[in-house]
Amino acid sequence: MSSGDTAWVLTATALVLFMTPGLAFFYGGMVRAKHVLAMLMQNVFAMGLIGVLWVLVGFSLAFGRYGDGGFIGGFEYIGLRNVGAAPLAGMTIPFILFATYQMTFAIITPALITGATADRLKFGGYAVFIGLWMVFVYAPVAHWVFAGGWLAQRGALDFAGGTVVHVNAGAAALAVVLVVGRRANWPREAMPPHSLPLTMLGTGILWFGWFGFNAGSALAANGVAAQAAMNTTIAASAAMLGWLAIERAKDGHATTLGAASGAVAGLVAITPCAGYVNTLSALLIGFLTGGVCFLAISLKFRFGYDDALDVIGVHLVGGLFGSVLLGLFATKAVNAAGADGLFFGGGMHLLGEQCLAVGVTLVFSFVVSFALAKAIHATMGLRVSEDDEHEGLDLSLHAETAYAFGEFGSMGRIR
Repeated sequence: MSSGDTAWVLTATALVLFMTPGLAFFYGGMVRAKHVLAMLMQNVFAMGLIGVLWVLVGFSLAFGRYGDGGFIGGFEYIGLRNVGAAPLAGMTIPFILFATYQMTFAIITPALITGATADRLKFGGYAVFIGLWMVFVYAPVAHWVFAGGWLAQRGALDFAGGTVVHVNAGAAALAVVLVVGRRANWPREAMPPHSLPLTMLGTGILWFGWFGFNAGSALAANGVAAQAAMNTTIAASAAMLGWLAIERAKDGHATTLGAASGAVAGLVAITPCAGYVNTLSALLIGFLTGGVCFLAISLKFRFGYDDALDVIGVHLVGGLFGSVLLGLFATKAVNAAGADGLFFGGGMHLLGEQCLAVGVTLVFSFVVSFALAKAIHATMGLRVSEDDEHEGLDLSLHAETAYAFGEFGSMGRIR
């Protein structure tokens, strides 16, 4: 047991949990004012539901039978039974802290989906979906990669969640969007963000929390964590520049929304790479990802799927791009527990395993998410009525409004 490692992972756990309200602000600023509380609620609610499910069953399904090379964990940790203060073999932190840290990843991953489905999800249907999704999609994929499952045993690398978090959530977002359909009047009607300052605030919180996400995944206060911290911020910085350069060249303006989106795209792409690549590689990965994700967000207009806040264009594409680039830029000089990529003398093996991991995760998540969404939509319903959508989800679902104007307060008319 290391007190220094324990103190750092305790801090990282708090940082990652803080990312979920940061995500709520990031998304909340981009929706119209009549939907902002519904967006905040969907994100914050994940902290409640997924936290409880993680303790009861999720952690056991994801991390039971640790290192078995299989497809799903066991039941030995149900209710966190047998998860105590002693470290797991090979770790220097309490096992209960590892479970808590991984819980924060499980919370934010389904919350990412909400940006794609903004303005049109029933709250009850959403709650059922993310609960089932955590059990049937997130837990198996986390076992494959994070817990020594079959992809990890084959040699696939994912330092902090490129496949487990971003490709997984992005593929699910695409599936749910195809089930619930487009927002009313999209794309004919312009639906601009109602508060870009909120989005910029959310960006700052996400960037801050991402140090826990990436550097915390070293599970120790060591050189790998330090390199991951540097890679995290330089990739975000470079991706912002890459996004804005193409945005300015294409549209004539460098926008605040572009700066925020570019930074997040870089954070997404460096997530699988953070503890495996050097600083210059991280800079290049970030810069390339900024441009690629800017171009990717236009795909929704070409193919007609309504990805409201560009989850697919940023998280799916960014996570996929970063995971594949890891097969090129990984180097054991940064992390001896990793591998050498193609550009560092490792040949094609790692690149092939990265492509396999991305492809399998994308297909599995899309298929199972589509089936879950279809089943919920056919039974209790997953989409609000058109009248509720026009009124705004804040009032129609939660009987509240985000902003008080004149005689109206946040709970309706002042009496």
